[in-house]
Amino acid sequence: MLFDNLGGSELLVVLLVMFLFFGPKKLPEVGKNLGKAVREFKNAMRGVKEDLERSTRID
Repeated sequence: MLFDNLGGSELLVVLLVMFLFFGPKKLPEVGKNLGKAVREFKNAMRGVKEDLERSTRID
């Protein structure tokens, strides 16, 4: 996955920078929007994969 090599200290630094940059009131909204974006990206990639499999399938 994308974050397999991310350790505890690196994650803490990333969260601290996000907290300082966005502030405590915007952070939940940023997380929610990031989750939606990742979900939409995964769905799009799944659709592309299905289309490729369907187009390469020999009938």
